[in-house]
Amino acid sequence: MASTSDIRKGLCIRYNNDIYKIIEFLHVKPGKGPAFVRTKLKSVTSGKVIDNTFSAGHKIEDVRVETRSYQFLYPEGDTFHFMNTDDYNQIALQKDSLDTPDLLKEGEIVTIIFNAEDQMPLSVEMPASVILEVTHTEPGVKGNTATNATKPATVETGARINVPLFINEGDKIKIDTEKGAYMERAKE
Repeated sequence: MASTSDIRKGLCIRYNNDIYKIIEFLHVKPGKGPAFVRTKLKSVTSGKVIDNTFSAGHKIEDVRVETRSYQFLYPEGDTFHFMNTDDYNQIALQKDSLDTPDLLKEGEIVTIIFNAEDQMPLSVEMPASVILEVTHTEPGVKGNTATNATKPATVETGARINVPLFINEGDKIKIDTEKGAYMERAKE
């Protein structure tokens, strides 16, 4: 058993007969009344996100997890195939267990979190950023870098990202996987 002081991003807990992963939290200490922790929980089984508030000192049941590195092999409909980088065993996961499946490129290394008790995969953690090539966008305008104007672009995985006006087809861009947003032009 853990308490609210142990809450951190990525912690898996058992709540309402399901396993949830904490994706956001905020410790709040109002001037009047007891402190509490406001959280955003994502169900690892259904992908549903709920808001919940725990009072300070509330006991939470944490789930013991193991993390392993896997390489993304290929998608097949709504099923994504991964290979363990240590022992080359393969597993298949459903698309809804991934946070941003449209940013996943073949060969990408991800971290899969497993429940230590029954070895069931709970969630897939993408790297903080990925570098993808722009396959389609409107032509860039030279010298148009002063404003924060953006245009839609399609990357090699099929995802649509808003990019600055100076990005052209064939450019490699760095994308934040948590927000699904353009970060910078990739340095070759």
